[in-house]
Amino acid sequence: MRLEEVIFDVSEALRVPVLILVVAALAAVLVELGAFVVELLRRRRRDTGRLERAATSAREALARGDLPAAQGLLWKVAPSTAMASALGVIAARVNGAHGEDRVAKALADFDYASLRRLERTRLLVRAGPALGLMGTLIPLSPALAGLAEGNVTELSENLRLAFSITVLGLLVGLIGFGISLVRDRLYGQDLSDLEFVAATLRAEEA
Repeated sequence: MRLEEVIFDVSEALRVPVLILVVAALAAVLVELGAFVVELLRRRRRDTGRLERAATSAREALARGDLPAAQGLLWKVAPSTAMASALGVIAARVNGAHGEDRVAKALADFDYASLRRLERTRLLVRAGPALGLMGTLIPLSPALAGLAEGNVTELSENLRLAFSITVLGLLVGLIGFGISLVRDRLYGQDLSDLEFVAATLRAEEA
């Protein structure tokens, strides 16, 4: 068997897996788009003054030794479950032993979790166009074979498939890029809010 034939066979064997992966990538980016819209809707109510008032009230509750009340006040201003969890941890740790170090660890954990969420769409930014290109080139081989044999139907079907996959791959990459770009700013803003709350809760110690 010639090396060229092995390459052709491998390329043809990738046809169905690439089609499946393109459809899976499209489904994944649509799920991420839905989650992204929910995140934006939750952040419409973001108000720095409201956050400051909640942090100040939480500090007073901690001064009374009422941790559940402090956490409840902070949870009300959290735009996401991840941020609510981080706020609860910060409130629990800020006045304990080695509080500053433990709060810094909570902030770092939140930042790493945000990066993990961003990695999903960043992967789609690269994978979408790559799968689109593979899905474009693979059907070209049978399309050219059909052209050589005068089989216009096979040529037409394979070209339609190739161009359709190209469009889907680019669409996945475009949506993923837009989501990643805005999420990067949103998560940076969330981290800034967490640092502000932590500083406010420690204010009386200074």
